[in-house]
Amino acid sequence: MSITNKSKPVSPRDAGWIIKKLTQVELDFVWYCIDKKREDTNKIQHSLAGNISSSIGLKDHQNLFWNSVANPLVKDYQHFYKDNTKGKLHLRNWWVNYQKENEFNPLHKHSGVYSFVIWLKIPASSSNFVFTYTDLLGKIISMTYKMTPDMEGKMVLFPSRLNHEVYPFYDSDETRVSVSGNIVPSVVSLR
Repeated sequence: MSITNKSKPVSPRDAGWIIKKLTQVELDFVWYCIDKKREDTNKIQHSLAGNISSSIGLKDHQNLFWNSVANPLVKDYQHFYKDNTKGKLHLRNWWVNYQKENEFNPLHKHSGVYSFVIWLKIPASSSNFVFTYTDLLGKIISMTYKMTPDMEGKMVLFPSRLNHEVYPFYDSDETRVSVSGNIVPSVVSLR
């Protein structure tokens, strides 16, 4: 049977997320930034949505993380999703999260254009990271990443307004370590 009305299917591909396994060099730099922590920042827990022991701001020394990891991933996202976000972007803030057994981060979203999470240490396999969104027909969809040690070293970049949550883990006295951040438009000074 031939199609005579020349119709074609349309599947919107306007948003999603990108996942990447960081190289050892990239991971070493993230751990370096964690070790150096920002001296001008205390805990930033007051601005977080959840119940997490500690979150501390990080400094991107010489913009190496932005230039070598985050910005190339943003460009990949924009290419794949045909995202034509205008203007220059930059890493506004990033922070390390120290999450203990039974702690969680409820459904929330970020400000900015893009956000990311990097899982560095996952001591137990009893937890999930979940994106929640509505599909084209309004159905609520959840995409779950099971937090197992296999996820260590992976980074996910996503639109900042995408709802997500972090479930608690159990059966471990160790601390889960992740890094999160927000990417925003750069403000141009007109002097």
